[in-house]
Amino acid sequence: MTSLRDCAYAELRRRIVDLVYAPGQRLFERDLATELSLSRIPLREALQLLRNDGLVVCVPRQGVVVAHFTADDVRDLFDVRESLESLAARLAAARADEDGLARLRASMAAARVALVTGDDPGVAAANARFHRELVAMAGNPLLSAMMRPLEARTQWLFNLTRRRDLVQQCEEHQGLYEAVAAGAAERAAALAFAHVASGRAESVALAAEWSAGVVDPVEATRGRRRVTEPAGSTPAAPPG
Repeated sequence: MTSLRDCAYAELRRRIVDLVYAPGQRLFERDLATELSLSRIPLREALQLLRNDGLVVCVPRQGVVVAHFTADDVRDLFDVRESLESLAARLAAARADEDGLARLRASMAAARVALVTGDDPGVAAANARFHRELVAMAGNPLLSAMMRPLEARTQWLFNLTRRRDLVQQCEEHQGLYEAVAAGAAERAAALAFAHVASGRAESVALAAEWSAGVVDPVEATRGRRRVTEPAGSTPAAPPG
């Protein structure tokens, strides 16, 4: 049974990676508790999980704030993803089975449907799922554990880079799928590396744009209509 903490975590994570909450935006604990219809304890636990993911930070005198990723942060993410995802593709090709291949095909099909209907967030979500399934196919628990903390940031990056050629991304996934299905481990690794690396320059540039225009957490919430707490109330306390 899914806990209240996990439900709150999933919903807040979705809002952050889908850019519903802007980088730098303050999150008020009382507002969130009211919106999500839950008490402070599971909410604080959910915020701690988001903090572990690197999606929120605790800023002195401001409280919980949505994290923003600088160009350097994105470079670091690409350094890690290029290495780990090429390893995942190599292992997946060596250990591919029909169930895993079927899941890859399903994620690619979902991306194509979203592409046809103009659902860019749907394309991003399906592409992120393709990468998760590829890691799962690798059959390496340590690799999965290393990749898991990166998932939210990776999906945030997919949403940030929606202006990239979505058709090309889907075609690259098709080529990677074919290499994995054929058991061509080294080709799969090379394609995975190239696929990830191809988005590096544009992603770094876009992250720099975001950083330059990042929301000031005080200005973003100044004058905000408060329904559940009086004006001047304090922001969310640091989780934990």
